[in-house]
Amino acid sequence: MQTTSHRDLAVGFFVLAGLVLIAYMSLQVGGLSLRDPGGLVLFATFDDIGGLSPRSSVRIGGVRVGRVESIALDEDLRARVQLNLAGDLELPVDSGAAIRTSGLLGDQFIALEPGAEDEFLVTGEDFSFTESAMNLDKLIGSVVHGDGLSAAD
Repeated sequence: MQTTSHRDLAVGFFVLAGLVLIAYMSLQVGGLSLRDPGGLVLFATFDDIGGLSPRSSVRIGGVRVGRVESIALDEDLRARVQLNLAGDLELPVDSGAAIRTSGLLGDQFIALEPGAEDEFLVTGEDFSFTESAMNLDKLIGSVVHGDGLSAAD
């Protein structure tokens, strides 16, 4: 079987296209982006973030509108989460941020709940209302040890 330069070139392009496709899919699955989405940068402070991590999604009504950029401790030793949201998003100043879980044991994300005020949050501001992650270990411990709710409650 003789190889021709055309066949070698076609195989080379096919392999190159496959590698580009694998790289693209890896970036999509990992939640990485080659371009900076820019836009609205807001902060939320929580007592307990559970398993929330950088690059976790931020959603409104199940629709992804941004991601968690970073997590650090503030001066009160509470978790301060930086959110990078879509630039065209307008959130009222009384909006809230809550940590939720996808499914029973799924990934954690931040759910934003828009408020009703006429003024909007601007880059660098903090959410006034936050709800920390539900700690599953504490919940199970309270049920096992009888500290949970009883039928009489």
